[in-house]
Parts: sequence; structure tokens; C-alpha cells
Amino acid sequence: MPTPSPQPDRHPPPPPGRFVNTHAVWLVPVLRVLLWVGGLALAGMAALALLVAVALAVAYPNLPDISDLSDYRPKLPLRIFSAEGQLIGEFGEERRNLTPIKDIPQVMKDAVLAIEDTRFYKHGGVDYFGVIRAGLANVGRAKSQGASTITMQVARNVYLSAEKSYTRKIYEILLTFKLEHMLTKDQILEIYMNQIFLGNRAYGFAAAAEAYFGKPLKDLSIAEAAMLAGLPKAPSAYNPITNPQRARARQLYIIERMEDNDFITAAQAEAAKKEELQVRQGSNNARVHAEFVAETVRQLMYAQYGEDTYVRGLNVHTTLIAQQQDAAYQALRQGIMDYERRQIYRGPEKFVELPRDPKEAEDAIDDALVDHPDNGDVMAAVVLEANPRKIVAVRQTGETVEITGDGLRPAQSGLSDKAPPKIKIRRGAVIRVVKTPKGPWEITQLPEVEGAFVALDPRDGSVKAMVGGFDFDKNKFNHVTQAWRQPGSSFKPFIYSAALEKGFTPATVVNDAPLFFDAGVTGGQPWEPKNYDGKFAGPMTLRTALKQSKNMVSIRVLQSVGAANAQDWITRFGFDADKHPPYLTMALGAGSVTPMQMAVAYSVFANGGYRINPWLITRVTDQRGKVLAESPAPVINDTMRGIDARNAFIMNSLLQEVARTGTAAKAGAALKRPDIGGKTGTTNDSIDTWFAGYQPTLAAVVWMGYDTPRSLGDRETGGGLSLPVWISFMETALKGVPVAHYPAPEGVVNVGGEWFYEEYAKGAGVSSLGLDAGAKSGGEPAAPQVQPLPQGDEKRRILDLFKN
Repeated sequence: MPTPSPQPDRHPPPPPGRFVNTHAVWLVPVLRVLLWVGGLALAGMAALALLVAVALAVAYPNLPDISDLSDYRPKLPLRIFSAEGQLIGEFGEERRNLTPIKDIPQVMKDAVLAIEDTRFYKHGGVDYFGVIRAGLANVGRAKSQGASTITMQVARNVYLSAEKSYTRKIYEILLTFKLEHMLTKDQILEIYMNQIFLGNRAYGFAAAAEAYFGKPLKDLSIAEAAMLAGLPKAPSAYNPITNPQRARARQLYIIERMEDNDFITAAQAEAAKKEELQVRQGSNNARVHAEFVAETVRQLMYAQYGEDTYVRGLNVHTTLIAQQQDAAYQALRQGIMDYERRQIYRGPEKFVELPRDPKEAEDAIDDALVDHPDNGDVMAAVVLEANPRKIVAVRQTGETVEITGDGLRPAQSGLSDKAPPKIKIRRGAVIRVVKTPKGPWEITQLPEVEGAFVALDPRDGSVKAMVGGFDFDKNKFNHVTQAWRQPGSSFKPFIYSAALEKGFTPATVVNDAPLFFDAGVTGGQPWEPKNYDGKFAGPMTLRTALKQSKNMVSIRVLQSVGAANAQDWITRFGFDADKHPPYLTMALGAGSVTPMQMAVAYSVFANGGYRINPWLITRVTDQRGKVLAESPAPVINDTMRGIDARNAFIMNSLLQEVARTGTAAKAGAALKRPDIGGKTGTTNDSIDTWFAGYQPTLAAVVWMGYDTPRSLGDRETGGGLSLPVWISFMETALKGVPVAHYPAPEGVVNVGGEWFYEEYAKGAGVSSLGLDAGAKSGGEPAAPQVQPLPQGDEKRRILDLFKN
């Protein structure tokens, strides 16, 4: 076979004189791969750009309309203010106080920017440097601001749901760009500072400043601003009330961030770190307690605006005087607690098992006191140990309370070895304690008795103070306006007023002697009324009878006036005729009134005879201050006259005597003013106690009793229970108020130191009331016989036709 010819060499040697690079052998394929990869990358980028373009084309038109943010109007609560502008109530799901960016203090803005978005004024909505920094920090497990800018948070919080998805993130970024395009940086920051949720029902930093520190935003210190700036990340976790340690740690970090970003100096940072903050704990005892007033206003606003009441930012300004409201609240609570101190101890509110392990015991105590919060100055505590000489208890704050000596007296029955199980004070018992004025602790109990207080300006009817009960959270029933109770002897002045129009004078003599009405007269059970002390003093003037609150005299006066006439007369003071049946029991206040009605009625005496209507709201504005409604103070005029000026003047003279030397003499002694008048009231079996009184610029009424009527105690009276509350209030309310003088109106003359209608003063003297002998058995009385004494006669002639 022929020999095959040799194959040519695939890699012939290079020609002589030429250099061959051996790396090119593999470099060419690599370049080709890189070109392919680059091409793919460019294609990918193009595709991504196309995808983004498509996303923008599809998603951008579907983004929310943000044009309304240029006129930002969030949900704003109903806010109610006293006459001086103090906040007394707030209603709405979101507690917010809209604050323009120009009114937000720089320290608050700096604190927020330091922790949330230091480059806020430099980036265009998305902080790319921040994203890189956050990523590196996460890798290094260091603290970080996070990657979300303030603009992104506004987009998320205002328009988007809490859903976590790529789609929502895309919408968030797109919306961020849109916000940055349409709004200024200051507008975006203003929305953020007002919109963000900060815990404790507070939205925005202005509301948070009130909620956590009880002060306006403009008054915050660096330390306080740093504390609030830590809340947006996790309002619950960094709540200074419930998590003070975590809140403190974040506050210190924010102060450092403020220093690092040159918002504050090193010296300011050091001072801020050392500042002790006064954080509001639970209910704020420093606020004006006007819950019943606020609720009354809320009802009035809801009747006008419906559900919009709670979201449109209505600001309601009232006639309430904060200082007087506080005095009324404190006085009524003190009066009720003083009464409660005399009652039988009813036992602890609850018993809990306390483990011996300290940590477990602490948890058990916390759980128990959550259900039994403090009630103002009446605080809850759990007993750790108890014996007849000492109680040791612990409050929710961790404070240990030790009660000894007189502080144990209100609960002695619960410390006895023979005390029933439900009464016995022992380890694990939930009790109530108060701090006495002298300092030591005292055991007490939440009262069952209720009370009411209301004060009006008799010159125009404006409400200056109103407390509808001991505690609004415990019982929302407003006893000032809703409680219909018997007024007792506090109603007698209106019967006397009617008598003045029938010829009676303060000098008319009436016999304080026994009366008996058989079943034939009453139409039911026989009636034998008594005076409070069970004694009878015989003949006396009307002035003396009223100041001593003699029941027999009031009944005889009503007999003479006529029950039907009196029923008509009392409507001049604002009372409802149908609530006061025309029977002789009307003389003793057996009808039904509310404390508000009594305040209006006594205002008629205080202002010279004019019937005023109580009012509470002076002005309603929207969140921008635009006046929606306004109520100027009414001016007294003749169309408002209820009784003649002469009648009011003489009744005022009689009621001043009550406060000077009568059943309310404690008022005159305590206040040392000649211009006050009033009347005590106690109903049968001491079921209701009253004091209604006034000074020409202020009329006030106090009531106390049980919601389910029962005796307050045999020795409890209006002078003992209700009058001290009135005095305590007036000591504050009348401080600095000049003593008023009552000028005698035309048609009234003074003869021998007593006031008379001019037509009854001829000869000047003392007349007596003459009725026929049938009065004892309930016969129809004759007309009053007004018999003035001859002028100059030194001996008073008393004609008494009551033969008993």
C-alpha cells in the first residue's frame, strides 16, 4: 500500500523574525464572553428601564391624588376649652392638635431630623446614601437611622396600607417622588409632624407633648423633644410611661445624634442627658377636672354636627373659669370623703393571692391594680401585711405605704380579729389610701354617696363651675342637670317670696307651734309635721323663722298664701309647676328640683329679680380659628324680670340673715362678708342635704345624697354636709372680689331696722298672721291680717289666732 502523505501542521511555526503572544490564544474567547455578558446586561437594563417605564405608565396614574395635601386637613378631635383657654376635654379617635410648621419649635424639628432623616433637605425623596449606610449598618449590626426617609413615611402613613409587598414598595417610592415634586420640603415635614402616631392616642408631636408632658409643644426642652422623637419607630416599645427604661435609652441615643449633626452643642447634650423629665403618669391630676362639663358640651355639639363632631377639629370655648372649676371639684370631693370617713368600713375591694416569690408577687400586684386604678387622690394599694396597729401596702408605682395610729381609724372594724372574711384586711387585700393634709397615710374607701355642685354668674347665667358627681369615670350620671331630688328647707325662700306679695313682711309674727292634719284633709295618711329638733319656739317673726328654718311657720305661711298660688309663683324662678303639687308639703320642699334649677332660682334673689337662663358655650371655631358660632353674654332687661325688685331685695335681706346668724352662720363666720346669703336644706330622714347660696356675682348650689335614696344618717344636715363644700368653694371664688352693696329699690323703706314694702309700713311695726282656729285640723285658712303697730309703741303686739 502506498504510504499516506503527512498532514500539515495545524500550528505552523511562526515565520522568522515575528513574536507571537501566547495569551491571545485564550483572551479572545474571554472577550467574546464579556461582550455577550455586557450585551445581556445592557439588554437587561433596557428591559428593566422598559419595565419601569411600563410600571410608571400603569402605576403613576393610579397613585392617589395628593393635591389635597397642599391644604392638609387631617382628622382632628373635638376640643373643649375653659374661658381662659385651658383644655378641659377632647373627643375623637385621633388626639391631634394641628400645628403649622412655623409654630413647631426648631428643637423638635432637629430632634426628629437627627433620628429619622438627617439629609431630609438634601435628597429628593429617596436617600440613596441612607440606603447604603443602612445596609452597611445592618451587616455590622450597628445602630442605624433606617432607610425610610420622612417623605417615604408620609407616603406610607397617609395613603398606603400596612401591607408588606413589592407592589406596595413600588407604590411607596413612586408616591414619594410625586410628593417631592408637588410639595415643598416644609410642607412635607409639617404633614409628618402632625400625622405620625406617637402612642397614647396622640397623633402628631403637639398632641404628644400634651399627652406625655402636659405642656404645649413650644415649651419642650431638648431632653423632652428627644424623648418624643424616639416614638415614631415604635410608639409602644418606647413609651416613656409604660417602658421608661427603653424610652430613656433611645432618648440618649437621639441626643447623641443631635450633637453629631451639630444641632446642639456638647454642653447642651450633656445638660439634656442629665435633665430629669416629669412624665405624666396615667391620669393627670394637674389638669382641670371638668369631665361633666366636657360631656355636656360634647352632647350639644353632636346634636348640631353629628359624627363630624369628632373629626372636623371643632374648638369649643366655654364660660367655665378654670380656677373656680378646680375649687369646686376639690371642695365636693373633700366634702364627700369627709362624710365617708364617718361611715362603717365596707371591706377591701378585692383579695388576691400573693406568692412568696418576690417577682411573682410583684406581677400579681400589678395585675390586681390594673383593675383598680387610682381615683384622683384616693389611691389603690395591695396589703403586704396587716395587724391592728399597722398596715403595710404597696401602690402601683412601687411605693410602700405604712399606715399607723389615727390613719387606721376609718377601718378599725376590718382589723379586728372578729371581722368577717369579706371585711377582714389581710395580705393580698386591695384597699384605698389617701395622704392626709398633715402628711401621714390614712386608709379609706371609695364612697357610695354622690354629690353635685354648680355655680353661675347671676348677672348673665354663665356657668362658672359644674361638678356632676364624685368621679365621672365611676358614674357618668350628671347630678347637676339630671338628678331630680327633694330640696327640703332650701325651698322655703320661694314660699316666703310668694308671701311678701300677699301682705307678709319680715316682721310678720307666726306661731311656731304643733300642727296636725287628719286623713280627711290629706286624703291619705294623717300628717303631723315636726321641726328638725322636735321642739317648738312659739310666736316669732318671719325673719327669725327663716333663719332658724322652722317648719311649722313655713306651713302656716303656705296655708295663708294658698298652695295653688305658691305653685304658680315658683314658676317665676324657673321651677316646673307639675314637679311641685299644690299641697302643704310644698312648704317643706317635698317637690322635685335639680341643682341647676336651684342655682337659677337663687340667682333671681342675687340679681334683683331677673330670671336668667344658664349657658355654657361662648364660641365655636374650626381648626383654623374661623368662628362657626358665637354666643355673646345676654344683657339683663325688663323682659327677663321674674319677681319685683322689692321682693328680691327683702328676700335677700332675709337670706343674708340666714348666713349671718341662722343655720348657715358658719358661712358668715368663715367668709367674713356681709354680701352673702343662702339657705340650708335637709329632707325627711336626711335623705338629701343642700346648701344654696350666693353673692351678687356668683350663685352656687351643693347637693349630697345617695343615688338610691336612703338616709345619710340621723345627724347629717345641709349645714353639716353641704355648707362646708360651699364655703370651701367661695373662699377661692370670692378671693379679691369687692364686697357688694344692695341699694334699696323704690318702694321699700326701713323702719326700726326692718325692711317693708312702702304700703305696709304705715305706722311702722310688727304685724301678725291671724288664721282661724280651724288651722289645727286643716281647715281653710283666712287671709293674713296685717296689723301694723302704732308708731312709737315700744311694746310689740302679737296677735296669734292659732289655738292649740
